[in-house]
Amino acid sequence: MNVKKIWSALRRITRKWPLPWGGVGVGLEVLDTLTRNKSRSFLTGFGVFWGVFMLVALIGGGNGLKEMLEQNFAGFATNSAMVWAQPTSKAYKGFRKGRYWHMDYKDVERINHAVPELDVVTPLLFSNGGTAYYADRKATVGINGAMPDYRRVNEPKLYYGRYIDEADIRDHRKVCVIQKKTYKELFPGGGDPCGKRIRINDIYYQVVGVDYNMSQAISFGGEAGTNVILPLTFMQQAYNRGNAVDMIAVTGRPGVVMSSLTDRIRETIARAHTVDPTDEQGAMVFNTEVLFQLLDNLFRGVNFLIWLVGLGTLLAGAIGVSNIMMVTVRERTTEIGIRRAIGATPRMILGQIIAESVVLTLVAGMSGILFAVLILQMLELGNTEDGILMAHFQVGFWTAIVAALMVSVVGVLAGLAPAGRAMAVKPVDAMRDE
Repeated sequence: MNVKKIWSALRRITRKWPLPWGGVGVGLEVLDTLTRNKSRSFLTGFGVFWGVFMLVALIGGGNGLKEMLEQNFAGFATNSAMVWAQPTSKAYKGFRKGRYWHMDYKDVERINHAVPELDVVTPLLFSNGGTAYYADRKATVGINGAMPDYRRVNEPKLYYGRYIDEADIRDHRKVCVIQKKTYKELFPGGGDPCGKRIRINDIYYQVVGVDYNMSQAISFGGEAGTNVILPLTFMQQAYNRGNAVDMIAVTGRPGVVMSSLTDRIRETIARAHTVDPTDEQGAMVFNTEVLFQLLDNLFRGVNFLIWLVGLGTLLAGAIGVSNIMMVTVRERTTEIGIRRAIGATPRMILGQIIAESVVLTLVAGMSGILFAVLILQMLELGNTEDGILMAHFQVGFWTAIVAALMVSVVGVLAGLAPAGRAMAVKPVDAMRDE
């Protein structure tokens, strides 16, 4: 029997674990045990720290990435579709394939009449673009003609002013709404440009609004952020477009699935212009609903992968804690035996070992949460422009609480096996242990 070893353990017990068992003595003993071997405790806790950090950081990063991708579709109605004419891919009624054709303003009425399930049917015009000038500044722009109800298809994010309204359409006003990139190029000093006049090619327009909508996945008529929106009626007159329509945007009524209407929309337009109703290339109907479904399915898979990687890393850390606690119990066999001999019950031994495991995992886990929150906050700062937060990376309060609870549960589970081994120690055998 190693008398010196027993005496040292007995002194530590009476100093750090005063009878009756519990209270402050237990906490001091837990801290004494964990700090006795600092390197081992640090390396063991690092596994839990890294697991929690990975889980929280991946959740926040995944949310931010989803929001950034959703900005590519920002403002677009999820139940919308776009219709436009392309060269035919099928011969029909004596016309060869490859024939060019164009839609006109009457197609808006035709679609409204033939498909009553639609909520908005609005025409669009595009030009080949041009150059906008203000003072000594210039910017390359795309020019779009739109009706006021187009904002119900693609909602603008107005930073200044307003959108095109009915009075602009009725009076053929020379007004425009400029987008973000054009605004920054023409007005680098910032400020409200509404009321000021810019020149596009040879025509002067009064700026009535600034649109910060930066949807890039669905952009017509030019590069995202560079388009200038004009009243459609003025664009028809100024660009000599007559009743021509380059595109028709539609949205379905609430509860209507757009994919069930696309064939009827195509057939209505195609028959009016002697195009094969089954020619999906000639009469193009682009259903944005499909894109939003793909985006949702993508992020379901991403979220599953995030939780799989995060929980797997956390589990690996918990196994490391359990293994180290087993080593600790083995090293303290004599100490545990003496405690049993002087009155400690198996329940007290169980509480001591689990408490050490929980404290170690909680300290490491909370450190991981704090570090992840710091990193996510830095990402948010890097994605702030003009005082507007472009994407939210930070996790919610309850997500952090759930992560902390998971760490506590992991700590308890990691300490069960070592605690069971400690309870099985017999006082007589323990004091004989070398």
